[in-house]
Amino acid sequence: MKFTSARAAARSRGGRMPDSPDHAVTGEAVLGGFPWRLSLRRVCACSLAVTLCIPIAPAAELPVRTVVLYKHGVGFFGRSGPLGPGESARLDFKAADMNDVLKSLTINDNGGKVTAVRYDSSIPLEKKLDEFPFHLDAGQPLGAVLDQLKGARLEMEFGPQKVAGAIVSARLIPGDKDHPEREQLTLLLDSGELRNVDLSAATAIRFTDPKLQLQFRDYLAALTSSRSKDKRSVYIDSTDSKSRDVQASYIMPMPAWKSSYRLLFDAAGPSTLEGWAIVDNTTGEDWTNVHISLISGKPISFVSELYDPKYIRRASAELPEDQAVAPTIHNGAVEVAAAQPLLAMRSSAGFQDGQGGGVGGGTFKVAGLPSAAPPAPRGSASSIAPSGAATEIADLFEYAIPAPVTVKKNESAMLPFLQQKITARKLIIYSDQSKPNPLSAAEITNTTGRTLDGGPITVYDSGAYAGEALVETIKSADKRFISYGVDLGTRISTALNSRNDNVRELHAHDGILVTRTALIQTKNYAVRNVDARAKTLIIEHPVHSGFKLIDTAKPVETAANVYRFELKLPAGGSLDFPVTEENVYDQQTSVSNLTPDSLLVYVRNKSIGDAARRQLQQIADIKTQIVSNDTEKRRVESDIQTVTRDEERNRQNIASLSAVSGQQQTVQDYARKLADQEVQIARLHDRATQIDNQTAALRTQLDQLIGKLEF
Repeated sequence: MKFTSARAAARSRGGRMPDSPDHAVTGEAVLGGFPWRLSLRRVCACSLAVTLCIPIAPAAELPVRTVVLYKHGVGFFGRSGPLGPGESARLDFKAADMNDVLKSLTINDNGGKVTAVRYDSSIPLEKKLDEFPFHLDAGQPLGAVLDQLKGARLEMEFGPQKVAGAIVSARLIPGDKDHPEREQLTLLLDSGELRNVDLSAATAIRFTDPKLQLQFRDYLAALTSSRSKDKRSVYIDSTDSKSRDVQASYIMPMPAWKSSYRLLFDAAGPSTLEGWAIVDNTTGEDWTNVHISLISGKPISFVSELYDPKYIRRASAELPEDQAVAPTIHNGAVEVAAAQPLLAMRSSAGFQDGQGGGVGGGTFKVAGLPSAAPPAPRGSASSIAPSGAATEIADLFEYAIPAPVTVKKNESAMLPFLQQKITARKLIIYSDQSKPNPLSAAEITNTTGRTLDGGPITVYDSGAYAGEALVETIKSADKRFISYGVDLGTRISTALNSRNDNVRELHAHDGILVTRTALIQTKNYAVRNVDARAKTLIIEHPVHSGFKLIDTAKPVETAANVYRFELKLPAGGSLDFPVTEENVYDQQTSVSNLTPDSLLVYVRNKSIGDAARRQLQQIADIKTQIVSNDTEKRRVESDIQTVTRDEERNRQNIASLSAVSGQQQTVQDYARKLADQEVQIARLHDRATQIDNQTAALRTQLDQLIGKLEF
């Protein structure tokens, strides 16, 4: 094998390699079909100026035609446009929107041939680049890149001269005082020679392998796409031989549209309600002559992770024959049975269609299931057809803007969707009882024939600004009160009076006494109108749990937590309006736990009958006797303790005087007292026993009466 340098070979052929400073430092080469600008100073392969010469047909345009905005944070987009033969349409989205797009994208190709829908993967750049046989690192010279491709064939041009061969190695030759550092490439020529060439002298470098050229293009394309981290593209491919229109629709996250109203009171006629919708274009592209619809309502919507690759952890399974077999020790036989015929290895009835027997080949079928799944239904375009009218859509409501609208990207717009006469009645309403003045208000009845989305209302009275209110969504024919100012010409004060009524009912069953008692409270509203005009007042009285209205005018309506009473206030007049409520509640008490005095309170109650009074009186009398016996028993026990202490002192006196001469008479007196005390203690014990027996009998009688208590 002959080895010569490229410069020596050039001289031997009478040629000259470029060696001037201008050519030694920089030059241009074509590597892989595109030009590289070379530098002798450790040129960074990733920062080389690269131009991909790949003919790419421009993507077909599918402009936005329809936008439907919802109140729960999504928007429906409809696009359409012509798709030529073999063309691809590209739709660009934010990476965060891809989950919703992949969940909802629908294509209507009008009978054409849409072959695929492709989109940019979310695979990390590092994983994409790991698939290539080379790496272009930051600060990496061209020679280091080529050194990774040992064996790849190159064609190199040095002016009019060409060199072709396989890459053997590439290295950086340090410079000295006479020569700058340079990159040297060693090639195996077709003639069998090994030749060193100076990369900085090459004017063009090409890979002869088309696959390797394509890999370089794909590598650089991956680097280019990674710079736009927030942008993802969806491609709609077609191989049809003719042009036709394609419609694409999808949903994506969008700001909720907002409603804003103007209520115009007119003393000469009915009031007018104007509605404006506020929409925000955050999609990053202009909406030009787009049909916009606004949906009032909140359909269920959620985010499903469809864009990021999902990796499932699989269970590990091994075949039994892959496991090592341990040695088996066989014991000797102790009894030999008669020979038995061998069992058949398989039954012919066990391998019919729909049955599993053993492991075998063939087709496994299950009765009742088709052998092949039917084709999935094709997606259809959205059924929403924008129009100038408001439309009910199930539980939703659509406001269609009649004329096409243009909203530039990153801009917002106010779109009128309502201007209609409406039934509105001016009044005042008193809701906050901590303040002395009611609020200027209006009762709005939705006579527009459409659902009114909730939002703020600015009120104008006779052309002047009167205040602002906030209203919930109002269905057609429903009504709402709105308050928009403070009425300083009306003052209201309240006073509360409450009392406990007597026991209304008394019942007994199974020894339980049930009493029904009423708590009555009255709140008086003292109202004074100092203005010289009559007014209509709505008082919102709180609904108290457990209470019901009594002796009070019926409210005009009842909301979830308030009663609404309507009053007519005369000009410069005043009135009182009491609201009385009653809370009737039950209390349960065990009769056995009641004292005689407590029972006598119920006995004297006028709400019970004579039979109930007699039963309770009997129970009270027995409880009184038991209490009396308990008192006497305690007295007897106290007497026993007193006599016992006296008896103990007498015994101590007898013991001390018996050893003294001349005290025999005194000892005999103490002995007689001791004998009398023993008799007294015996009588007291007998009385205590008698009381216990009487109390036990009374308790038995009491339990019987309590058990029979019923009224």
